[in-house]
Amino acid sequence: MTDIATPPPPTAEEQEQIEKLYSDFDDQHLIPLWTQIGDLMPQTPSPSAVPHVWRWKTLLPLAERAGDLIPVGRGGERRAIALANPGLAGRPYATPTLWAAIQYLGAHEVAPEHRHSQNAFRFVVEGEGVWTVVNGDPVAMRRGDFLLTPGWHFHGHHNETDQPMAWIDGLDIPFVHYADTSFFEFGTENVTDESTPDVSRSERLWGHPGLRPLSGLRDTVSSPIGAYRWEHTDRALADQLDLEAQGFPATVEPGHAAVRYVNPTTGGDVMPTIRAEFHRLARGVQTRTRREVGSSVYQVFEGQGELVLDGEPHAVEKGDMVVVPSWVPFSMSSEHGLDLFRFGDQPIIEKLAFHRTYIEGEDA
Repeated sequence: MTDIATPPPPTAEEQEQIEKLYSDFDDQHLIPLWTQIGDLMPQTPSPSAVPHVWRWKTLLPLAERAGDLIPVGRGGERRAIALANPGLAGRPYATPTLWAAIQYLGAHEVAPEHRHSQNAFRFVVEGEGVWTVVNGDPVAMRRGDFLLTPGWHFHGHHNETDQPMAWIDGLDIPFVHYADTSFFEFGTENVTDESTPDVSRSERLWGHPGLRPLSGLRDTVSSPIGAYRWEHTDRALADQLDLEAQGFPATVEPGHAAVRYVNPTTGGDVMPTIRAEFHRLARGVQTRTRREVGSSVYQVFEGQGELVLDGEPHAVEKGDMVVVPSWVPFSMSSEHGLDLFRFGDQPIIEKLAFHRTYIEGEDA
């Protein structure tokens, strides 16, 4: 290979011309690549977002205080408190593509209906008694349930109990904002259906395993199921670990059961921009360290454990929320068992063919 000779330093006259060139670039709103390539094209992902843990024992009391002081209603729309990643300069984003928040609805309160381009979901770590009404379909919210509000679906919430309730919201707000694709529209001041059925109409039509209604043969962008119920998720995870104990292949790695929520019309992700999964670690399990292109947020549903993010261990317990930015080394372990809900931006990453995963101990 021929060595590339180092050019001589510019003469005084050349330096003056170079400075004039850069000044003219500035005047015309131009930036030369050769001064930026290290930032624009790093050798590996260099996320601005940083790993961070939000403690449920801190989040919930703050939400309760907001419930006492801040009304919910038209204008503010929701009593939702966003996780602001410390690396994102004060933006209300968990990662550059994901928005996550704790939402709090007081006794007998109603959050008015609206709709927006952004895809949204709710995950309930504890409590019940709230119904979310999605395009006129009342969907009960209970512990462990994963509930969908796809983009441009009208939705509102009503609490039918004497007790407040909190849950987490996840949306693709940062991605939609960056792409300048947001639309928003107000709906009714209350909700269009105040009934409180145990099972929503969407579940009655679509929630039968392995069966698809002939009235719904057209593939849909987002899943038509309004709620994925905890009893089904729990049973699927328990069965994976039972099968593993009997010597059959069923888990993603020893003692690590996991499921992905899917759109029954396509077999793909529940929404075009958000992936959702649930993970269960049996007692004494340590996962392998992995890196993934794309970012994720985890919430501990039950149990205690340790998440190691970029080499730093974090003890976690019920309700805690953890952000894992793109390409950050990540592993988890538990002595007594750990359940975690996870959502991420992988559908975006995979559609653009940018996805890459590295697991320690495997060939790159």
